[in-house]
Amino acid sequence: MATLPTFLATLPAFFRTTDETRLPVLSGVMPERDPFQLRALPQEDVFFHCKIIDNSRLVREADPQARGACWSAIAAASVLLVVLTSVLVPNVAGTLAGYRLQALRVEERQLLDEKRTLEVEEAQLLSPQRLETLAQGQNLVAPLPGQVVRLNAKGDSAVAMVK
Repeated sequence: MATLPTFLATLPAFFRTTDETRLPVLSGVMPERDPFQLRALPQEDVFFHCKIIDNSRLVREADPQARGACWSAIAAASVLLVVLTSVLVPNVAGTLAGYRLQALRVEERQLLDEKRTLEVEEAQLLSPQRLETLAQGQNLVAPLPGQVVRLNAKGDSAVAMVK
């Protein structure tokens, strides 16, 4: 029986009964309980009443300190924005420059590969075997020694003069 009041003291507030029912428990005599009686609900004695308040006649008074506080907050946010921008812009610019540099390196590799491919094609097109095959296909042959006419190689300008 000695632990019973301690046990009741540890129960949450909404499980406790009224003071009239607690007094016999503390004295050690348990009253007989009505088996059909419901226990009290928590906060059942609280009543809410909604009162209508009409503030339409009130006029809001301007607060002179609120305007200064607002401008101070705007100025602080602007300074913070400038500081953050000045800190972040170099990092972002460096990152973008890195991406651009990598793109230029990829483009350089592609252009060098294309240049090598064009040099190989040019070498194949200018090969003596191919040129000889094309000449034979168009009936081009090397001139005979009597067919070659040489211009005056001495530098005599008489040929160029017209009278």
